Amino acid sequence: MWRLFASLSQGGDCGIVKPINIVLCGLGGQGILFMTKVMAQAAIDKGLNIIGAETHGMAQRGGSVVSHLRIGDVENSLIKTGSAHFLLSLEENEGYRNLPFLSHRARMYVNTNSAQFPREEIKAFLKKKEITCHTIPAGTMAQELGVPLSSNLALLGYFSAFGEGPVSHEEMRTTIEKVSPDRFKEINLKVFDAGLQKGEEERRS
Repeated sequence: MWRLFASLSQGGDCGIVKPINIVLCGLGGQGILFMTKVMAQAAIDKGLNIIGAETHGMAQRGGSVVSHLRIGDVENSLIKTGSAHFLLSLEENEGYRNLPFLSHRARMYVNTNSAQFPREEIKAFLKKKEITCHTIPAGTMAQELGVPLSSNLALLGYFSAFGEGPVSHEEMRTTIEKVSPDRFKEINLKVFDAGLQKGEEERRS
């Protein structure tokens, strides 16, 4: 089922000629919708126009969940095959499943502990489209911090460290602080910062 996730921001001038398309995917219970909410709210607070949609199967039972987030002057909430600039996946197989959305020279960020990512049979596709892959053991990091269900925030922090998205890591962090319930605010920021730190370390290496 598709539904509108967010509407156009109020009064902002997005200043973006071409839209930025982001696909976020994972399994039910991993926090895909909260991750999408953070990115959408950060964009809105920056004055950007955003529209999006989400679809899922049996989300409550670990089924596939996919969110589409479009930033810029767009009307349709759905991202077409071959037009996503970024793919953020909280589960490795879901990342593979949503590869067709990626455009030429897109970026993908995947939560995985596998040292063999991507699989051999996928490498030709990635090379042909010049897609760059970044991986982080977000689930393990969240578990080590005592919040195994917060891998979404570790992945979000990691993504923001590369400075490739429409909002900065400072803006993302401010939004997490804003939308998180008081009792989760401190730990949510801690997990986000852990992912951010890992991404910054990779950028420097």
